[in-house]
Amino acid sequence: MNRTLIADTVHQIGETVCIKGWVHVRRDHGKLIFIDLRDRSGLVQVVFLPNVGQDVHEIAAQLRSEFVVQIEGSVNKRPEKLVNPAMATGMVEIEAKAVKILAKANPLPFDMSGETLNVELPTLLDHRGLTLRHPRSQAIFKVQAVVIDAFRQYLQQQGFMEFQAPAITPAVAEGGSEVFTVDYFDHTAYLTQSPQLYKQIVMSAFERVFSVNKVFRAEPSVTTRHLTEIVSLDAEMGFIESWTDVRDMAEEVVRFMLQRVGSECARELALLGATLPTMIEKTPTMSLREVQQKIFEVVGRDTRGEKDLSPQDEREICEIVNKETGSDFVFVYGYPTRKKPFYVYPNPEDPQYNEGMDLLCRGVEWLSGGRRVNDFDQLMEHVKLWNMDPNKISMFLEAFSYGVPPEGGFAFGAERITMQILQLSNIREASMFPRDMERIDKSLKIELVESVKVDTEAKLKLQEI
Repeated sequence: MNRTLIADTVHQIGETVCIKGWVHVRRDHGKLIFIDLRDRSGLVQVVFLPNVGQDVHEIAAQLRSEFVVQIEGSVNKRPEKLVNPAMATGMVEIEAKAVKILAKANPLPFDMSGETLNVELPTLLDHRGLTLRHPRSQAIFKVQAVVIDAFRQYLQQQGFMEFQAPAITPAVAEGGSEVFTVDYFDHTAYLTQSPQLYKQIVMSAFERVFSVNKVFRAEPSVTTRHLTEIVSLDAEMGFIESWTDVRDMAEEVVRFMLQRVGSECARELALLGATLPTMIEKTPTMSLREVQQKIFEVVGRDTRGEKDLSPQDEREICEIVNKETGSDFVFVYGYPTRKKPFYVYPNPEDPQYNEGMDLLCRGVEWLSGGRRVNDFDQLMEHVKLWNMDPNKISMFLEAFSYGVPPEGGFAFGAERITMQILQLSNIREASMFPRDMERIDKSLKIELVESVKVDTEAKLKLQEI
């Protein structure tokens, strides 16, 4: 008999089906054995009646959480008073006729049957091979998959071509020292902070391009919104008239993402208790200096003259904009030119400020972007001002020496957007396998302690000898 996915059983009332999956939870009521079976499409309740047969009942009595099983049975409509509205299959029940254990599972280290996982974040991550199976964890990454797919879909509709940028680079694209160094045979290379330079090279040939790339940031900090490895969603477009063309494209990408998540992930949003942020018809846009003035006028805190927004500034301006317009989003532009990478375009009327932008939502930065320098001579001036070695970015400079149109782009992290959409308290929940200063799958602190313990035991043994 061919396999039926659990979600399809609601259309097969009165039929015999074969379903396969994991035992999510088992409940016994006298001689009745109930299990909730889980596959990639959802959950369904299965009942083993006392008269099902001794062999089947004996196998059912062995089942516990995460056993992998194959069950044949009839799809029955539940009585109205027993319908479970919390389950998509809550109007049906599978009456088991045969069962086969495909794989056994060890006793679980903690309860996985509830709607939430009542474990601390380190425990959740230490047992990722197990906790990814929980419906709450799965809901997070189903939303993230839709976010990434929506990014791709919208840009493809707008004539953008996808490409893959290298993860190992000979130079630092964003400046600064927060990069991972790689011993590359007899040379020094770096894990990429951003596909930015490659994105601009490819744009110079294809006009509109995007990439979904892993990028790496060696930031020596442990916060609730930073990781050392993220999925970066990047786009670049040529023949723009102004940086506002880039802003408008970024706004429509985000709008499309939210629409897709809203239409395709209603169950996941409900499970996680999340509400989508509000994007009004036209997202408010303010310069850095306007933001600082507004915070001073409304809050009374004077940050005027600061070179960037602090996390507190970002929270306060989002709250102010939301109260005044109803928008959860605000674009901020016009940052000091020398505080940003060499390729960001200075405002021709006031060159000390650039035409770069950030999109903030609910108090956190979602994306950065803006117009780029496309004139080769101006780019070379910036290379000198930023004390960069032109030999290390020679391929990038070569592209611009042969003519590049006015252009710009934007980028944002998939994990941070997922965190913000779902209002998660820590970005590590939005990464399947988060990397930070203290973790590469397992906690590095634990490994350090165990290493010290082993060294101490070895020294004691040597002393005994």
